[in-house]
Amino acid sequence: MRLVTALLTLASASAFTLSPMGRSAMTQKVSSTHLYVASETHTVKQVPHGGVLVDLMVKDEAAKKAALAKATVELQATERQLCDVELIMNGGFSPLTGFMNEQEYKSVVENMEMPDGTIFGLPVVFDTNDENLMPGTTIVLKQGDLPIATVELTDKYVPDKPLECLKCYGTSAIEHPGALMVATERGRYYMGGKVTGLNLPVREFPCKTPQEVRAELPADKDVVAFQCRNPVHRAHYELFTRALDDPLVGEGGIVLVHPTCGPTQADDIPGTVRYKTYEVLKEETANPRVFWEYLPYSMHMAGPREAIQHMIIRKNFGCTHFIIGRDMAGSKSSVTGEDFYGAYDAQDFATANAEKLGVTPVPSLNLVYTEEEGYTTADYAKEKGLHEKKLSGTKFRQMLRSGEDIPEWFAFKSVVKVLRENA
Repeated sequence: MRLVTALLTLASASAFTLSPMGRSAMTQKVSSTHLYVASETHTVKQVPHGGVLVDLMVKDEAAKKAALAKATVELQATERQLCDVELIMNGGFSPLTGFMNEQEYKSVVENMEMPDGTIFGLPVVFDTNDENLMPGTTIVLKQGDLPIATVELTDKYVPDKPLECLKCYGTSAIEHPGALMVATERGRYYMGGKVTGLNLPVREFPCKTPQEVRAELPADKDVVAFQCRNPVHRAHYELFTRALDDPLVGEGGIVLVHPTCGPTQADDIPGTVRYKTYEVLKEETANPRVFWEYLPYSMHMAGPREAIQHMIIRKNFGCTHFIIGRDMAGSKSSVTGEDFYGAYDAQDFATANAEKLGVTPVPSLNLVYTEEEGYTTADYAKEKGLHEKKLSGTKFRQMLRSGEDIPEWFAFKSVVKVLRENA
């Protein structure tokens, strides 16, 4: 794909929200940084969120050195910060061009939209405990010795964390993993700042940019995104391949399986292990209508609000449709074990916001495995009196540890092999 370098004129990230018909407005305000806007020679059906795909990556070494020369503070980025800054600078979080300032943060927390009305699911913030870090400073975020991005800090504020958790997660209780993360992992202060991308983080799994993924998607076809944070088992595979038969999906559509490989809740399988399971499954199934890519995103387990965030990101990667699973991005109380969200809360919330988002939610089928007909919907199995076979996640993990044979109707052999080798 070609890149067209444009000096965009904007005073803040919120100014960069352009409709497909309003790109001539890109020169109305002045910015001190260059913004690179992707110009697609290969187009897909879906427009980026806000109308234009943001690309903040500096393209030559001289420009990188000039950007680094402005930085007076070096900071090691946390794993979550690395995920956030990567999606800011590669356009996954379009139309953001930096970490949210206080006005943007409050607007997203309270109203689920940017100050200009652009829908946005969760705040994207730079957090710190450093009392001496002040607005006007340019910092460089590093991964070890590798400079990832510079951030021109614009403001510093004390977030209302209880309100943030209540609005975004539906609870401020720290037995919610997202609320626990906000309360104990994030620093006391949040800071807004414009990002200049220098290098993509080095990962054990490849994370293509939205531009790169869009270049590989078929033109003028519906693209159905499937999000997951766990290994893909038989039921998952049946679910996302059957989604292509949904009447909401046009003829010839494809599935983009786009797992998150960043930090998640404590008891999830590590991203590097999950990645290995996806790679062997991709090779085993070799389905030409299923594309596999990986997303450097840190999970919040925010249920309905996170479903919106995932849809926005996949929209920027070129997806027209998004599969909403039962209890998507859900979590349980670490105290009571009860679910924080209803099984269909995320589906209902996504459907209510679909028109504003410009992404079509595809409800996931409630599939069960039957002795007589294999995988069918639960309603069909009940109607026909078919005999269901079940295997709980707890039992599956016990069988993994004990070396017992795991039925192939539940899990792919290649996936089981990887999980046992990395236990």
